[in-house]
Amino acid sequence: MIYFDNSATTQVNPEALDTYIKVTKDIWGNPSSLHKFGDRSHQLLEASRNQIAKLLGVNSTEIYFTASGSESDNWAIKGTALAKKAFGKHIITSSVEHAAVSHSIRMLENEGFDVTVLPVDSNGLVDPKDLANSIRSDTILVSIMGVSNEIGAIQPIVEISKILEKYPNITFHVDNVQALGKAIWSRVFTSRVDLMSLSAHKFHAPRGVGILYKKQGKMLVPLIDGGGQEGGLRSGTENLPAIAATAKAMRLYLANEKDYVARENQIKEKIINYLSHKPGIHIFSPINDNFVSSILCFALEGIRGETLVHTLEKYDIYISTTSACSSRSSLESSTLQAMRIDNNIAESAVRLSFDDTNTLEEAKQFIEIFDGIYQHFAKINHLN
Repeated sequence: MIYFDNSATTQVNPEALDTYIKVTKDIWGNPSSLHKFGDRSHQLLEASRNQIAKLLGVNSTEIYFTASGSESDNWAIKGTALAKKAFGKHIITSSVEHAAVSHSIRMLENEGFDVTVLPVDSNGLVDPKDLANSIRSDTILVSIMGVSNEIGAIQPIVEISKILEKYPNITFHVDNVQALGKAIWSRVFTSRVDLMSLSAHKFHAPRGVGILYKKQGKMLVPLIDGGGQEGGLRSGTENLPAIAATAKAMRLYLANEKDYVARENQIKEKIINYLSHKPGIHIFSPINDNFVSSILCFALEGIRGETLVHTLEKYDIYISTTSACSSRSSLESSTLQAMRIDNNIAESAVRLSFDDTNTLEEAKQFIEIFDGIYQHFAKINHLN
C-alpha cells in the first residue's frame, strides 16, 4: 500500500498518539474548572501552548487553539473584518486561496465588503507589485497563503511583508497550513504577519486541532461565544488530549525537518524525471525554489483525474485530485484555472503529496505501476 495522499491521509505520529491516549486516560478535568483536576488540565494546556509558541518563535499569549485549519482561516478573516469594518471594507486576496479563505471572503463580499482578487502567473504566484497597486485607503485586510495546497507554489510572503511595512494598519493573514516543516519557514512567516493559520494533522498530530497565531494587540472579533475560553476569544472546551499530542507531534516533526525535506525532494525528483519524458503529461509542480518538495501536481492529458485516482487505487496506490478538501465536488482545480490552464487539462490533474513516511522504493513502485497505466491510456488517446 502506498499513500501519496499524505496531505489528507497523514498518519498520526505514534509518540503523539501515545500522548493522546495517556492524557485521555489520566487527565479528566476541564481546563476551566477550579478543582485540582481542572488545574492539572489547565497546566497541561498551557504547557502545550508554550511549547508550540517556542517552536514557532512567538509568545504563548499569541497562540489560540481551534478545531481545524479551516476554522482558523474563517476566524482570521471574518473576525478581522467584523473588528475593523468601521475603518474600511476593502480586502485583498489571491485567486488561488484554499476554500476556507476564498469562501469566507466571498461571504464578506455578499455582506458589502469590497474584494480585490489578485491574479497569478503561470506558476501560480502572485506579483507583489499587483498587491502594492491594489492597496487603498480603506484596505483593512490582506490574506495570501504561504504554500498552495494544490500545486505547492510558495507565495512571495517576504516581498509582500516588505510592502505592508508601509501600511501598519492593514492586517496581514497567511494560511500556512501547507508550509510548516518544509524548511521554508522564514519565507512564509515574517514579523509583519499578524495572523497565521495551521492545522495539526499536517504534521502527524490528531485531526481536530487548528492553531491561530494572533500577534499581540491585533483586533479580532470572536466567532464562537460561550464560556470565554482561549482568552475570551474562542469559547468551547479545549480538546486537551489532541492539543497535548499536537505539541509533541510538532516538536518531533520539526526536529527532523531537513531530513524529511531531503527525502521528499528525492521522491519528487525521481517521479518527475520519469513523467517529464512522457507525451501528454503536464507537470504543474516543478523542482525549483518556488515550490515545496512535498507536492507534485500533474495531468495525464485525456484522462479525468478521478479516473486515474480510482485506477491507481486498484493497485493500493492512493493519490488525490488536487485539493482533497474539495475532491468530491467534481470541480476543476481553481488554482489551475487561475493559472489559465485549459479546462480539459485541468480536469485531468491529480496531486501526489509526500511526507516523512514515504520512501524512494515507493516512488519506484509507483513509476512501475503508473507506466503500465500510462501506456494503456496513451494508446487510447494516441499520445505516443
